[in-house]
Amino acid sequence: MDPQSPIRPAWHPVSPASRRSVLRGMVGMAAAVAAASVIARPFAAAQEGTSMTDATPAANGSPTVVLVHGAFADASGWNGVVERLQAAGTPVVAIPNPLRGVAHDAAYVASAIAQIPGPVLAVGHSYGGAVITNACTGLPNVSGLVYVAAFIPDEGETLLQILGGSRDSVIAPALVELQYPTGNGAETAVEYAIAAGRFRDVFAADVPPKDAAVMAATQRPIAQVCFGEETRAAAWKSIPAWAVVPTGDKAAGSDVVRSMARRAKAAIVEAEGSHAIMVSQPQAVADQIMTALAAVGGTLIATPAA
Repeated sequence: MDPQSPIRPAWHPVSPASRRSVLRGMVGMAAAVAAASVIARPFAAAQEGTSMTDATPAANGSPTVVLVHGAFADASGWNGVVERLQAAGTPVVAIPNPLRGVAHDAAYVASAIAQIPGPVLAVGHSYGGAVITNACTGLPNVSGLVYVAAFIPDEGETLLQILGGSRDSVIAPALVELQYPTGNGAETAVEYAIAAGRFRDVFAADVPPKDAAVMAATQRPIAQVCFGEETRAAAWKSIPAWAVVPTGDKAAGSDVVRSMARRAKAAIVEAEGSHAIMVSQPQAVADQIMTALAAVGGTLIATPAA
């Protein structure tokens, strides 16, 4: 597609030729992203500009749970989890994920976390898992990580590589290619959404059809560059991790979600459900978050010296 072409007024499904050929196409614009090579700088700048470098545990000893959504979603997907955590008296905030690039999004999330007083338990869903993996390294107030149907990449890995190794993921042929303005004159870049008619089957198979239709209509597209940017820091190597693995995940793929959680030595809970398990089974997700909170308490994890 011509990157200078105007934004299309209608969605155009990606050709269903093959899952791997579609995945290969998703990496097209990632090579042009220079921000990934300087990912640590925005994190340091965010911390230097706030008092959070001197973060101490909250008075009640309970970390704030920070929820980070993934692609094709927004923070409202956490509503059921938020309700349960609030009912338990747990401080919680669901922050927006820009979905514009791994380095960009990780810098944004790191800045948001650095401004929260006291310890933080970071929770990422789907692509949000890759974001917290990059964002939380070096943040002194992050005491634990929880991955929900999430990508948990290692340094040098891309989402494209991970998806290419999944037998369970069927998301690629369901993607719709769109254009968005980059802010540089008339220049545009590629982003992806899930075709409305495929959304429930791929993303939210165990969500009632009426609710899944609303999710499809309100989904937020993800920039193509997110699939091709390499992870530059793996927070799970120095911070304890927990994971919720849905057995019916057709988006990220249950197989790779499980293998990444095992590699990260996360405490794993498997639950029958779709990729949108935080919507269909918020109690199961909230329970795993509470398990992680009980383990980390108000204790901050020491960050290894650079």
